[in-house]
Amino acid sequence: MRIGELSRRTGVPVPTIKYYVREGLLPPGRLTSPNQASYGEAHEHRLRLIRALLDVGGLKIASVVEVLAAVDDPDLSVYKVLGVGTDLLVPQYPEGEQDEALAAARARVEELIERRGWRIGPHCPAQDSLAAALATLERLGHGDFTEVLDTYAAAAERMAVADLEYVTADDDRDGLVERAIIGTAVGGAMMAPLRHLAHVDRSAQLFGDGTAEPGTAPGSPKHAVEPLPRAGSGAGAGGRTR
Repeated sequence: MRIGELSRRTGVPVPTIKYYVREGLLPPGRLTSPNQASYGEAHEHRLRLIRALLDVGGLKIASVVEVLAAVDDPDLSVYKVLGVGTDLLVPQYPEGEQDEALAAARARVEELIERRGWRIGPHCPAQDSLAAALATLERLGHGDFTEVLDTYAAAAERMAVADLEYVTADDDRDGLVERAIIGTAVGGAMMAPLRHLAHVDRSAQLFGDGTAEPGTAPGSPKHAVEPLPRAGSGAGAGGRTR
């Protein structure tokens, strides 16, 4: 197919496709004349992967280049490729206050890792990101929110099992690697909206006025659900009505 058709199929503008080729994200097409190139299904698939990493995964161009380089390196194990993708997707916070809150948060993260028996390599960006989040909670006077840390960790373990079960469903190395990257990038992007939906439901159970039907959109005139009996613990996921 010509580049125009590739653009129509994927919804990516022609200048953007040419930019991806120049930056090495997309392989060049096969030259059919000095000014024309032909593209195939592999180009279309790669272009959709690039857009998924950018638009849904939230990666920057430079990070996508790094991820795709790892994907294309046959000498890298799936574990290493997954590590590249995961490290790039973890939020990186600027150096903040080097205070007691941060020191305590780092110690708490190390304790969590040891307590749960997680095998974490040195210099894992997620450790610093988690410590920064915990320190922020402490500075804001909400340090007691960290009491749910093990609950979050247990949920993360279940998600990791689900992710890797999906990844290992493909025996082919290239397919397995792509599953790992997509599962990391797009799967991670699914969690925020899923958490929000669960918050809406849980808040409705705890605080809903019962005037609307289940399943209606937040903010709509019918949004509410028939309230369920209050949980004895009161450990809700949302503290506001919606």
